Amino acid sequence: MCYGAAVSVEQIIGLIVALLIMSVGIVGSLLPALPSTPLILLIAIAHKLYFGAAGVGWLMMTLLAALTVFSLVMDHLAAVYGARRLGATWRGATGAIVGGLVGLFFSLPGILLGPFVGALLFELASGRKLKDSSRAGVGATLGLLAGALGKVCCCLAMMGLFGVNVVYRSVS
Repeated sequence: MCYGAAVSVEQIIGLIVALLIMSVGIVGSLLPALPSTPLILLIAIAHKLYFGAAGVGWLMMTLLAALTVFSLVMDHLAAVYGARRLGATWRGATGAIVGGLVGLFFSLPGILLGPFVGALLFELASGRKLKDSSRAGVGATLGLLAGALGKVCCCLAMMGLFGVNVVYRSVS
């Protein structure tokens, strides 16, 4: 009695390669210069185009697209909410983004401190007091970190859904 069709070596390698490339999306959730959920969606589409019926299903593809949109909107709203909650102006939010990009060149401390320093400096440049600027910097940084954490969760969920769906469809 056979419980499933044979899965080809090509399908196994295709799934492994897809998941490895999708792992870059997790890193992209933490580093602003790399794509995150859009990369995972793009790889899922490429996998579907190459493997056809053995690739991810259309219903799951729709769910992956919805998760991509959700993660991008949530990331933006978390950064804005965190900054606004602790008193940042649009300048502080802009400074947090600029600081985060500059921080990429200074390893992990730069990635963590960049948004704070950027928001602080942009708020100070607009004439705000040090205390208010510091609060805005903390808010912008916490918002960016919350958004990054949410994107990591979305990336992991997307990869898991993709992998399970492809395996299910390959052996069915």
